[in-house]
Amino acid sequence: MGGMRTPPPRSVALIAFLVLVWGTTWPVYKLALNDTPPLLFAGMRTLLGGIGLVMVMLPRWREIRWRACWRMYLISCVFNVILFFGLQTVGLTFLPEGLFSVLVYLEPVLVGLLAWLWLREQISAAKIAGLLLGFVGVAAASAGNLRAGASFTGIAIALITAAEWAVGTVYLKRIQGKADLLWLVAIQFTLGGAVLTGLGLCTERWADIHWTPAYGFGLLYGAVFGVALSWIVWFRLVQSGEASRVVAITFLVPLIAVACGVVFLHEPFNKSLLIGLVLIIAGIWLVNRRSVPRRPRTQGWSPGTL
Repeated sequence: MGGMRTPPPRSVALIAFLVLVWGTTWPVYKLALNDTPPLLFAGMRTLLGGIGLVMVMLPRWREIRWRACWRMYLISCVFNVILFFGLQTVGLTFLPEGLFSVLVYLEPVLVGLLAWLWLREQISAAKIAGLLLGFVGVAAASAGNLRAGASFTGIAIALITAAEWAVGTVYLKRIQGKADLLWLVAIQFTLGGAVLTGLGLCTERWADIHWTPAYGFGLLYGAVFGVALSWIVWFRLVQSGEASRVVAITFLVPLIAVACGVVFLHEPFNKSLLIGLVLIIAGIWLVNRRSVPRRPRTQGWSPGTL
């Protein structure tokens, strides 16, 4: 009966906040990219968010254990910050954010496959069906939108983003308990943000940043909500045993992103995107339906779009 318990109102509010933030960052970032080069934008918002987390974590500085944990910090930084945020932000310049977010959210489906291959987690018939539905959904959304003129490059970047993010997520699951997770998050964002900002300064022009209200809002929203607050809320939920509930409602994130794109950015919503969205949502639900544990033993699952 433990799996049927009703979460307290505070947890419900935090889960709703987290999913809403994950869903709304996509259109906010898409709008901000009209006024900034992508790598500088990705780097600055993750660096600012990482510095904010470090400041919060300073009283626990002894938990860093750099000599023992530096490899884990760096590997997680590469997959979960440098590649994920870099590819995500560059990819958004090629596609509508709704389509891009739908394709990237193949990641929760891929995690089920990689956890079976890498972590030897059990794979059920429901998970297999979810994997197949997810792949069919990506094929449907990609093929239909390619015919409608969508960028092949953008679709390829979205799928690569989903794949490498899944690798980073499963890596975090593999190393859970070996490093302080809050410090891992704070350090990966600070280091990854510094690397992305450095790459942006080498390949893009600072003068191309237009300090418009849309850009300023996107930068602050990404740093404060998309990185710092969302990760603090995520770990609060992990510690209270609500992580599995967030995983189970991951499907709401691309749904919110698509709705925001259609309503606020006037992005197209065609039959292929609808079919792909429905199939990927069904895949996410099936993959997570049987794999959610009753107790919060999986603390390394990373949130969607930060």
